[in-house]
Amino acid sequence: MSRAEREKQILAVAERVFANEGYQMTSMDEVAAEVGLSKPMLYEYFGSKEGLLLACLQRAKRELLESTNLAAAAAEGPEQLLFDCLLAFFKFSDEHGQAWALLRNEFSIPNASINTELEAIRVQQRDFTAGLLGNIRTDLDDQQLEAFAESIIGACERLAMWREQRPEVTAEKATEHLMSLIAPSLAAGL
Repeated sequence: MSRAEREKQILAVAERVFANEGYQMTSMDEVAAEVGLSKPMLYEYFGSKEGLLLACLQRAKRELLESTNLAAAAAEGPEQLLFDCLLAFFKFSDEHGQAWALLRNEFSIPNASINTELEAIRVQQRDFTAGLLGNIRTDLDDQQLEAFAESIIGACERLAMWREQRPEVTAEKATEHLMSLIAPSLAAGL
């Protein structure tokens, strides 16, 4: 197995273990055993448990941005653009449940560099969303765009968490709910 394939395998296992056990309870021994590597080899790849979690978070960050970028590229018109990108977020939380669990459980990780990476994911999505909004609402200044984007990101996160208790609410339905809330604010640009 190539190094890239092995890293992908390790990250998939680690993401699952971190999501199920939490950062504090996850051991490198457990991840190494599940992957079929020695613990020293696991350290060779990622340096530490923190390094392993950071690699998992960086992969989730890339995949989330790829999902929303693909949605944006295929959309026609501003309302469809926003709808498709919101839907991509909710589908990401469905299809990448373990990555989503890592992102939403940040409060359980008392580590500055990990929390910085978690915040970088939010900033990435905020900037992406602000860019989309800027295309819809050209009348808003940068601060307003950022404030709207922060509000939308926060609403997406809370709605995704709410959906965990309401499995009957599909990604599409959650997107419709959120669009009903934010569309009036965007009316000037739609």
